[in-house]
Amino acid sequence: MGLIARNKETLEALVGELTDLGVKAAAFPADILDRDALASAITEAGKALGPADVLEYSPSPTGPITGAARTTVASAAAQFDLHVLGAVTAVGQVLPQMRARGEGTLLLTTGVSSTVPAPFLANVGLAMAGLRNWAHALHAELRPQGIHVASVTIASRIVPGDEVMDPDVIGARYYDLYRQRDRAEAVIGDPEAFRILAAGQAAGHG
Repeated sequence: MGLIARNKETLEALVGELTDLGVKAAAFPADILDRDALASAITEAGKALGPADVLEYSPSPTGPITGAARTTVASAAAQFDLHVLGAVTAVGQVLPQMRARGEGTLLLTTGVSSTVPAPFLANVGLAMAGLRNWAHALHAELRPQGIHVASVTIASRIVPGDEVMDPDVIGARYYDLYRQRDRAEAVIGDPEAFRILAAGQAAGHG
């Protein structure tokens, strides 16, 4: 398992945990906003661990998060670079080999603002909706070639010990999505609860 993120120390700690569980893992530090660095990290992971069977892409939002009316070109572009262009870069690195083998899985993670309009997350939702749309388009195009693509929508905060949002439970949902290979999307959490929250926030600022 190849792990890519900016923080080398965090990656090394995760590699240690996986190794203790008997999982072969290695760290490849890179800032995914640096598309050349991201591409190089994925290439190095492939050399060290072999061709990717699964790519899971799930960056956390960074940079300014803007309301709908305060969204600017710069704030929208920053989130688009992170969520969409980073995913396009990552997929572009592994897809040729997947297509050559006729198998592989791409799991692209978004937040609930990709499906539920939230004024207080406007620039994030704008980018995540684009990523979700692309994931569904990839699913339709690549499924006949043996490649499974799905979006994973996280619709709540992660809560250790929760029966739905515990990290291990969420991880199991990803694994089920990988094994079943019959769905274009998994939604984890309660989008309706977020919809009510977003509506309340909008009313409070109205």
